[in-house]
Amino acid sequence: MTSQAQTPVIVVTGPTASGKSALALALAERRGGTVINADAMQTYDAFPILTAQPSAEERGRVPHTLYGVLPLSETVSAASWRTLASAEIDRVLKEGRVPILCGGSGLYIRTLMQGIAPIPDAPPELREQANADWAALGAEAFRARLAQHDPAIVGRLKPGDRQRHVRAWEVFQATGRPLSLWQAGEASAAPWRVATVLLSPDRAWLRERIERRFDVMLEQGVVAEARAVFDRQPDPVWPGLKAHGAPELFRHFRGELSPGDVRRIAIDHTRQYAKRQMTWFRHQMTPDLVFEGSPDQALGSAEKYLDNLEV
Repeated sequence: MTSQAQTPVIVVTGPTASGKSALALALAERRGGTVINADAMQTYDAFPILTAQPSAEERGRVPHTLYGVLPLSETVSAASWRTLASAEIDRVLKEGRVPILCGGSGLYIRTLMQGIAPIPDAPPELREQANADWAALGAEAFRARLAQHDPAIVGRLKPGDRQRHVRAWEVFQATGRPLSLWQAGEASAAPWRVATVLLSPDRAWLRERIERRFDVMLEQGVVAEARAVFDRQPDPVWPGLKAHGAPELFRHFRGELSPGDVRRIAIDHTRQYAKRQMTWFRHQMTPDLVFEGSPDQALGSAEKYLDNLEV
């Protein structure tokens, strides 16, 4: 078995529905690996079907970790996920297994590999007040207020991104220093050897795969899963409610959308998200191996690359 210092941390990434989970599972079975979640929405505990988390059967074949570990109300950032993932990687390596990160949250993966500037945590009461201010002032006024203190961060945020605007304001309130300056601080790179595999399938294939996967979710009971969350009357600002399909299903439960509309809109939004992911991967990441063919054939290429890497 390779030593901990030689064992690479394998990253399997790509757009949603591209076959990442199947590839990570196959690699884990062949290489004695543990699959570590690298998808923001899959860290939440209430939507295992909707977020396409590994099944009980798949989890029984190899160890999986960081899936469904947080409540919908908790905010997970690239920095907080990096802390969780780093601890899991170290634990898996100490067990003599191969860490295999799997997910499409590119920013999280880049943060894990390249590091992130340390930013102090703000007291919970400041976050609560910032959320209340967003609701009271409205997005435009809140954004204008933040721009007076941190124009650089406002220039990088989408106008309706409540979560990131609130984060920037709470950091400024807690430290008296703009978030953009904290982010410009020195970052520490990952201490492990990392091998990144990017799945980049044909667009037409991926569009069809997204549609087929949502239909499978319907068959598996995703409507009942979402209804159970809806009936709990969750706070609309909870970050875990952003899972693709959840807003559309909630609108259906309120009588605003037909089942057909839910399916059509959810599939369309997921396809748009996959397109944004691929754009991000092209411009923001330099993977070690890019596989553009059918994901069913990716295992052989990934194994060959990793075997050569470990020689």
